[in-house]
Amino acid sequence: MAKKNSIPRKFASLAEGLKAFGGPPPQHPLITVLNGIDSTLSFVPPSESHILSYYKIAFRPNIGGLLRYGQTHFDYNEGGLFFAAPNQILAQDENESREPGCSGREAAILIHPDFFLNSPLAVKIKKYEFFSYSVNEALHLSEKEKEIILGLLRNIEEELSNRIDELSQDVVLSQIELLLNYAQRFYKRQFITRKTINNTLLQKFEQLLNDHFDDEKKSYQGIPTVQNLADSLAITSGYLSDMLRALTGQNAQQHIHDKLIEKAKEKLSNTDLSVSEIAYELGFEHLQSFSKLFRNKTNETPLKFRAKFN
Repeated sequence: MAKKNSIPRKFASLAEGLKAFGGPPPQHPLITVLNGIDSTLSFVPPSESHILSYYKIAFRPNIGGLLRYGQTHFDYNEGGLFFAAPNQILAQDENESREPGCSGREAAILIHPDFFLNSPLAVKIKKYEFFSYSVNEALHLSEKEKEIILGLLRNIEEELSNRIDELSQDVVLSQIELLLNYAQRFYKRQFITRKTINNTLLQKFEQLLNDHFDDEKKSYQGIPTVQNLADSLAITSGYLSDMLRALTGQNAQQHIHDKLIEKAKEKLSNTDLSVSEIAYELGFEHLQSFSKLFRNKTNETPLKFRAKFN
């Protein structure tokens, strides 16, 4: 059987994307709401991989089946809120998780980045890490939370449908920012309420760090990166850092640094290795980088720390 074209298709505009999806024309060239929760609206995404040129936020009440969450499978029948950003590649595959917010009954908002120009959200929206999360890291909403999100989408839909004037953009922008802030709050709640899953990921993260620094061959390969650790856990680096911050107060990079300092202290106090040798064993290419990190974390140099044990 011939292989399908693997080059992702990119939609230059909302109108082009919606046409390919079999959806209605956008309410505004740069923003539109697709509300299949309150209506019979339904459309099917293109089967080939494609690249978004706009932001997408979508709630699906039922996506069905079991999806992998880290190394665990989780029942997603309750539905979820999904986020995608421009230039992300999305794919539809029968053997993998479906693209978020694209078929069946759903409520979604599509926003071209140009809609944010000359507004604080043009910069602020890039700081919401959940736009980099995968479908397996969807935001699960309680009934009350779901009504808040759907209520905001309905407000935006009404504004776009009925009252386009000089204040419309400001009103819509404020509603979008409120929606994003609620999503951030609800994700923090999710990190806490799903402690069983997240604590398992935390334990596996700690084990990966320990395995790396206990294995001299791995240590010589360099300092572990947040991305590599996240890949080993089958989650995104943004979700890993946000989960750790919610559970421990520190992000993934801070955990890596703490483990580095812990191992450095062990070697400085229990071995005769030089500071340079210790830095090299821990994965540092340059002694100065190791000394700077150690000083920043402990308020003393490696040699001063070692002197306490002589």
